[in-house]
Amino acid sequence: MRFVLFYHSLSSDWNHGNAHFLRGIVAELQARGHDVAVYEPHDSWSRAQLLATEGEAPLREFEQRFPQLRSQRYELASLDLAQALDGADVALVHEWNAPELIARIGREAPPGCRLLFHDTHHRSVSAQHEMARFDLSGYDGVLAFGEAVRQQYLRHGWSRHVWTWHEAADLRIFHPQPDSVEEQGDLVWIGNWGDEERTQELDEFLIQPARRLRLRTRIHGVRYPDSALRALAQAGIHYAGWLPNHRAPEVFAQFRVTVHVPRRPYVQALPGIPTIRVFEALACGIPLVSAPWDDAEHLFAPGRDYLVARDGVQMQQHLRAVLHDPGLAAELRAHGLRTIRARHSCAHRVDELLAILADLQPPAPGRSLPADRSLSHA
Repeated sequence: MRFVLFYHSLSSDWNHGNAHFLRGIVAELQARGHDVAVYEPHDSWSRAQLLATEGEAPLREFEQRFPQLRSQRYELASLDLAQALDGADVALVHEWNAPELIARIGREAPPGCRLLFHDTHHRSVSAQHEMARFDLSGYDGVLAFGEAVRQQYLRHGWSRHVWTWHEAADLRIFHPQPDSVEEQGDLVWIGNWGDEERTQELDEFLIQPARRLRLRTRIHGVRYPDSALRALAQAGIHYAGWLPNHRAPEVFAQFRVTVHVPRRPYVQALPGIPTIRVFEALACGIPLVSAPWDDAEHLFAPGRDYLVARDGVQMQQHLRAVLHDPGLAAELRAHGLRTIRARHSCAHRVDELLAILADLQPPAPGRSLPADRSLSHA
C-alpha cells in the first residue's frame, strides 16, 4: 500500500518526542514493502530550534544514519495536495498540523484513500478549544495514543470512530548494548524541562534523590531555564544538553538506572499514558524507577517491569536498592525487556494499524472506495 503521512517533523527530534515513534513506524512499514511518503512543514518549529541551537550537523548525521528515512518539506500556501496524495491508499495526519491543512486533506483526499487523524498530545484535556477547531468530518477516524484521549474524542463528539494506538519502541534502534560499553555513572535521565508541567515533580523525584544519594548523575534534554540549571549544578548533576534520540541506547548503557517523571496532565487527567521514553528505556534493558502514574490500561507490570515510588523518599529508597542489589537490577532489566518485545514494539503497532485498516468502515461521506477495495464495517 501507499502511505502518505503529514507530521510535524521526521528529521528533527528536538523537543519533539513524536519523531521517535514516527521514525519507527515509517521504518517498519518500509520493511514490509509499503511505499511511505512523509510531509513536514518547511519551517517546522522543532527543526528551526534544532538548527538554531545545534546547527546543521545533527541533520546531516540523521541522514547518514537513516538514509531510508526521508521527508518532503512543503510551504503550506503552495502545497499541491493532489500531487502529494496521488495514489495514496492511506493518509495519516498528525494533530500538530495547521488546522487549514487538516481540513483541506479531509476535503481533498482522493476516493479510496483511508484517512486517519493521529493525536499524541494532552491538548484534548488541556486545550480543548484548540482541538475543537479541527474539522475532522472528512476523516474515517482517529488514532489516539491512549484510551483516555480516545474517550475525550467520543465525549466531545469530535469523531465517531476512535482507536487507541499507543506509542512504542523501535527495536531496530532500542535494544541492549554490548557489555563492552564503558560505565559513565549511576543515574541518567533523558527528558525535556518543558512548560513547567513537572517542575515540582522533577525536583522531588529526580534532583533531590540524586543529591541525597550523591549519585553520579547526567541529564540530557532541552528547554531548561536558568533556575533549573542552577538547581542541577547545586545538586552536583551534570547537564549534558540535547541528545539525538538514536544515541539514547548507548547513553542508557553507560548508566545503571533511569527514572520516569510523567508530566502533570497525564497523571491528573489522562491516566494510562506513559511517555515514549518508558518504552525506549525498557527496550534498552536499563532498570527504571517511576514517579507515580496510573497504568490504567495495564500496559506494564509495575513492580516487575519497573519500580514505582509514591514520593521522593521512596524514590531514594528504590534507587539505592537497584544500585546495591544486582539481582534486583537484573530482574527488572529482564522483565521489562520481555514486556517490550512481547507487546510494545513499533512492529506491534504496525500490526495494530493494519488490523484497523482491514476492519475500517468505508471512507467518510464524499469519498468512496473503488468496488474492488471495499472494506467491512468496524
